Amino acid sequence: MKTAKRIIRGNKVSGRSFLERHSVFFLQLPFLALFFTFILLPVVVAFFLSFTDFNSIQTPRFIGLDNYVNLFTKDTVFMRYALPNTLSFALVVGVMGYILSFLMAWSLAQVTKGWRTVLAVILYSPSLTGSAMMGAVWRVVFSEDKVGYLNAFLLKQGLIQSPVNWLTNPQTLMMVMVLVSLWSSMGIGFLAMLAGILNVNRELYEAAYIDGVINRWQEILYITVPAAAPQMLFGAVMAVVGTFQSGSIGVVLSGGQNPTPGYAGQLLVTHIEDYGFLRYEMGYAAAVSVVLLLMIYGISRLTNRLFAGEDTAS
Repeated sequence: MKTAKRIIRGNKVSGRSFLERHSVFFLQLPFLALFFTFILLPVVVAFFLSFTDFNSIQTPRFIGLDNYVNLFTKDTVFMRYALPNTLSFALVVGVMGYILSFLMAWSLAQVTKGWRTVLAVILYSPSLTGSAMMGAVWRVVFSEDKVGYLNAFLLKQGLIQSPVNWLTNPQTLMMVMVLVSLWSSMGIGFLAMLAGILNVNRELYEAAYIDGVINRWQEILYITVPAAAPQMLFGAVMAVVGTFQSGSIGVVLSGGQNPTPGYAGQLLVTHIEDYGFLRYEMGYAAAVSVVLLLMIYGISRLTNRLFAGEDTAS
């Protein structure tokens, strides 16, 4: 009888120890399931489809590297418009949006808590709106007739003689896309930088002024940025990923036209949508998406090395 009780107790202990040893895995299991289903599996499927000829109806037919060869040798829209537009758009919006997010986060950190909360919500809200909503709002501002807000203002000031076609003119569409994207660039990276700045130890600033810091610029350069380095890195990565994933805003602003007028707003995302959902060339669209994924990964790694320091980069 005593032996049986010992066995039962031993089983209970071993069962309890098993759960304790694997509790971290069970807690991570929902995240791992979602990560596999919505991130890892689609990436693997896209990589496989990029080597096939697939029209979304018939069985995919393996064609090897033909999609990639055609992409870099025969697709003039990709080489002349989509790729250069994406790189320039990401460079301008990514860098300017990152700097603007940091400046806004630092400025909000200087005001009282009540006003900080209100202003943070105001700045963060545009990043939550979809491209359709942004297009509806900004199409009114950049309307191409004389009652559009911008055209009406410029006509009233005598700066233009006739309404400007802001959204269908290839020379102005990209500029409008940049302005709208900067307006909605205060996203998760902005909140992360704000949290990082607010959590900097105030004693560091006091010690810095004792050691010779004499103005706010030196305070930002020598104290704020190094102390909030993890949040700064996160904001940089989110800025890179966000700008490379943008694309539908140009189509929405130009009235749902894909390709955009004169390919002026044609980005890699819209190029993927053009081939994948309009022409139903899923294999070719998958090849473009793989190229976009590799570009995001490479630039994210470069950003990591630039901002993370030696320990994180290694």
